[in-house]
Amino acid sequence: MDFVEQLKSSVDIVSVVGEYVKLRRSGANRYMGLCPFHSEKTPSFTVHVVHQFYKCFSCGAGGDVVKFVMEKDGLSFYEALKSLSERYGVPMPKRSQYADEDSKLRGALLAMHEQAAEAFRANLQSQAGDAARGYIAKRGLAPETVEHFGLGYSDRSGRALVRLFEQRGFPVAQMEESGLVGKRQDGSLYDRFRNRLMFPIHNESGKIIAFGGRALSADDEPKYLNSPETPIYKKSHVLYNLHRARETVRKEDRAILVEGYMDAIGVTAAGFGNVVASCGTALTTQQVQAIKRHTHRIAVNFDPDAPGVNAAERSVDLLLAEGMQVRIVELDGGLDPDEYCKERGAAAYQERIDGAQGYFYWLADRARAKHDMRTSEGKVAVLNFLLPKVQSITDQLERMTIAGDVAGYIGVEKGMVLDHFRKAVSERSERAIERPKSPLRHDERWLLVALLTDPELRAEMIGPLRSLQTVEALPSRRIFQAIFALHEAGGRVGFDEVNGRLEEADQNLLAHAVLNEDGEISREDVMAALGTMQRSEQQDLRVRLKTRISESERAGRFDEAMRLIAELQGLERATGNRRA
Repeated sequence: MDFVEQLKSSVDIVSVVGEYVKLRRSGANRYMGLCPFHSEKTPSFTVHVVHQFYKCFSCGAGGDVVKFVMEKDGLSFYEALKSLSERYGVPMPKRSQYADEDSKLRGALLAMHEQAAEAFRANLQSQAGDAARGYIAKRGLAPETVEHFGLGYSDRSGRALVRLFEQRGFPVAQMEESGLVGKRQDGSLYDRFRNRLMFPIHNESGKIIAFGGRALSADDEPKYLNSPETPIYKKSHVLYNLHRARETVRKEDRAILVEGYMDAIGVTAAGFGNVVASCGTALTTQQVQAIKRHTHRIAVNFDPDAPGVNAAERSVDLLLAEGMQVRIVELDGGLDPDEYCKERGAAAYQERIDGAQGYFYWLADRARAKHDMRTSEGKVAVLNFLLPKVQSITDQLERMTIAGDVAGYIGVEKGMVLDHFRKAVSERSERAIERPKSPLRHDERWLLVALLTDPELRAEMIGPLRSLQTVEALPSRRIFQAIFALHEAGGRVGFDEVNGRLEEADQNLLAHAVLNEDGEISREDVMAALGTMQRSEQQDLRVRLKTRISESERAGRFDEAMRLIAELQGLERATGNRRA
């Protein structure tokens, strides 16, 4: 067996996809969830257990487990194979025919980041790391927390990584691509991170792809320095700590969003395993979608200072646009999440999380503080600020409920607010995404499923099917042709092999036929479908014969007409005998 086929047969696609998408069973062999490749409110993403294939019936994304890992982790084909083989203990062949230049570069960059992380961890324990260890002690981080998050120290020399990479044989071009090394105008190389406490940043599969570094000297700017974007790091797609937090996020059905590395580390160390951080950058749609794959509920706990509050307000718009259920966590005493957990304890922080208010109350409080609510102008200003926020809620019932609450909270006539929203609703489509109906007949679908899943039935049916001209008129004719060709060539006939021979339109038809099918199809169903096809063929033949007979008679070709009549009578007798 080819290594790729061996790997795919050893890997459960539901398990792999389930690490990225919250799936629910929707049939005997199907699971469904929100598509991870586009934003949607209603699930249209299907994973099929038997065929080990995924398909989104909305955006069209589809493929096998290798393609899924490639798309979600941004890996090349070779890297995806390597990642799956390591995860599931299927040894990769020593030959490297699957590798390409892009794969080699990305592999080198991942290796450089892993080696850099090891060097940073060693530096932290050395004499040079005194200042970094002092900062860690000041922040109250336990040794096991430091180890768990892989914290390290980049020394002052400015060439430690350059020397390390040179010793390991990495070319200059790869060093520059890594984002860990810079080049001066004179061509000399230097370490991008110097005299900083280092935080490894991982992708969702747990690979180190970047670093954040906190300055340890007051003279060093910026306070936090992040890796630049590289072939393995797209900062708008990555959330700090998501690879550790996602399992707990799903279990608790809630994520806690904080601003930076130390908050994520401190709150996690206090016993909250569902914490992710935006790493001090503005929250992006891609990051929200990464959270949404695991839960729709989020508690936003940014720092209480002005920049943190403003960032929280901006984040609400993104979160609502993606259909998230948002609550805002407010901490007293001007403490950030890490400080609060250390000073007040985990139980007090849990109370704040559980008692977090709905986002619109928080927004309303902010708006009320800016305007004089004793005047009609002030009330209108607050209303105008809040209405667009509430209107962005995708659920109609929730939107109308909150609209009524808004009216009462700011002291305006409830009917006026509700009228505004009723008008908005009439102007906006609320149509949910529905699973497209299959364009194929039942008999087509059943025959295709049988051909792809049952070798015995395939051997029995493929001869009769190939002789039917009716098949050539079906929408799925090219799918049947691909199956016939694979069978004739003696190759494996499976969903993946057939799908690989088709153009996109026919791939979609195949997905509709096979991935939409619920339950088991019996032999009786399949043979009945074959019988339907054969009767359709005979009916078509009768129609064609009758047409030719009429044409021959009108043209005076009576000998030809008599021959065609005899052929029609023979067909009728054969059909009658089969029915009997």
